[in-house]
Amino acid sequence: MNTIKEGKTAAIIAYFTIVGALIAMSMNAEPKNEYTRFHTRQAFGLHLLFIAFGILSSNWGNMYSFFGLMLCYTLLWFYGFMGALTEKYQSIPVLGPYFQKWFTFIN
Repeated sequence: MNTIKEGKTAAIIAYFTIVGALIAMSMNAEPKNEYTRFHTRQAFGLHLLFIAFGILSSNWGNMYSFFGLMLCYTLLWFYGFMGALTEKYQSIPVLGPYFQKWFTFIN
């Protein structure tokens, strides 16, 4: 429980853009915190996915796909952010376990 309290600030920062995720990585560099690591991986994966789909959506030129992307991103972001706020190891639906496997370089 102490680990969650110590890592909560960095976990919350991770959800504020990709820059926030990078800041959270550097905040978690020296005193490694499992809670921060978990939420940083979730947020980093979510931000990268949003950027990748944003690039694909801009190439399609379809405004409806952009709105769908924004809606999906906002809902998943809110879900992960609320997990960090309520001090839970709450994985993002469907993709969360993959983010934990893919981004093992985030310590």
